[in-house]
Amino acid sequence: MRENSLALFNAVFTAVNLLGILPMAHRLILALPALLVASQAHAHGGGIDKLGCHHNRKAGGYHCHRGVLAGQSFGTKQEALDRLQQGQSKQNVPAPGASNSITGKARIIDGDTIEISGKRIRLHGIDAPESKQKCTAEGKEWACGQEATFALAQFIETHWVTCKGNKRDRYGRVIAVCFVGSHDLNAMMVREGWALAYRRYSMDYVDEENKAREDGLGIWRGEFVPPWERRKR
Repeated sequence: MRENSLALFNAVFTAVNLLGILPMAHRLILALPALLVASQAHAHGGGIDKLGCHHNRKAGGYHCHRGVLAGQSFGTKQEALDRLQQGQSKQNVPAPGASNSITGKARIIDGDTIEISGKRIRLHGIDAPESKQKCTAEGKEWACGQEATFALAQFIETHWVTCKGNKRDRYGRVIAVCFVGSHDLNAMMVREGWALAYRRYSMDYVDEENKAREDGLGIWRGEFVPPWERRKR
């Protein structure tokens, strides 16, 4: 690619030189756009692939500049392919700041709260143990709140998260159902016993809670105070 880009610059510069009546400075100015094209084409070492993306050798990751994924970044090319397989396109990928959908890398706050692009998001219909909350199992205390936070982090890993919701709670957090691919993170947290169905606001995850309780998963392996009761203390 570098040889082709330099050839482009040389061809343009040669053509400009044929206009011998122009001062050398003016010839260079006319040829400058070709030089910029050459440098930009070489900047993305490895070149742009068929998806309109490239691997960033210096910063890492896989970045897209053209096509339906333009402007998006991924950990790997496979993540970009997964996004395409979900049937998403440039037309239906929500714009940054959209009120009903937020997509990006998530920072884990606790077992039911994340942050994407500076926006705090509270997972709809579930309530996880408070960050410093303790539970008991076989007569011993354990840090269930911390473990719930770790569990959410493990579910997400390095994947991009999409959260859908247009309501806010009294703290200004977006209330949303969040997904990694097609997997409902809210449901996963309840099904694995790391959060309870928050019946005060929704009955969406009652079935998942019942299964987690039957299987003795997460906080259901011992005794605990429901998070909403814990906050009253």
